[in-house]
Amino acid sequence: MATKTRRIEMRADQDSEERITQAASLLGQSISSFVLGAARREADAVLARADSTLMAPEQFDLLLNSLDTADEAPRLRAAARAPRRVTRA
Repeated sequence: MATKTRRIEMRADQDSEERITQAASLLGQSISSFVLGAARREADAVLARADSTLMAPEQFDLLLNSLDTADEAPRLRAAARAPRRVTRA
């Protein structure tokens, strides 16, 4: 585990503080350790969702099929065939 050198402060209402204190005590943890662990688990879940895109299998198949089907893209074709403005030496 990394050395803890950073500090995070927060404000809480009395009910939240009491619930957190009670839960931490039941697990034999300090309040700081309990809150940090809960925050890290939530952060991991949020970051995991941000890195994933969920969709129905039918939608996924349509996406893959659309990627495999060439688009005419006439403007792109014309740009690719146009003379180059800059050439390498």
